[in-house]
Amino acid sequence: MTNEIDHHVGKRIRRRRRLLGLTQQQLAEAVGIRFQQIQKYESGANRVSASRLFEIAEALDVPVQYFYEGIQSGGQSAVPEGEEIASDILSQKETLDLVRAYYKLNERPRRRLLELARSLDPETRTDETAA
Repeated sequence: MTNEIDHHVGKRIRRRRRLLGLTQQQLAEAVGIRFQQIQKYESGANRVSASRLFEIAEALDVPVQYFYEGIQSGGQSAVPEGEEIASDILSQKETLDLVRAYYKLNERPRRRLLELARSLDPETRTDETAA
C-alpha cells in the first residue's frame, strides 16, 4: 500500500526525468528495469526500494535527498514559503525547453538572461528599470 511520500517521490522522479529530456524507456534502461515499472514509480502505484532509488538518483544525476525535498514531518508535501508555483509547471514543455536552453549557456550569458528575465517582471523591477 502506497502513501503520500510514495506519490511525492514519484512526482520528483518524473519531474527530474522530464527536465533531463529522458523518456521512461531511457530511464528504465539506465537502471535495468522495464519502463512499466518507471510508470508505476512515477504514479506512486509502486514504492521505490532504497537500492532502486539510489540507482535512479545516479541515473538522474541527483542526490537521493532530492526525492524527499518538500516533505514535512508526517509525510505531507509542503510547498516552501514563497514558492507558490503550480505543482506541474515544471512538467510543461515550454518550461522544460526554456530550462534546457538556459543550462546550455555558459555562466555569463545565463546570468545576463536571468537579469533580463528579472527586469521584465513588474514585481521585481526597481523604480529605475520601471521607467
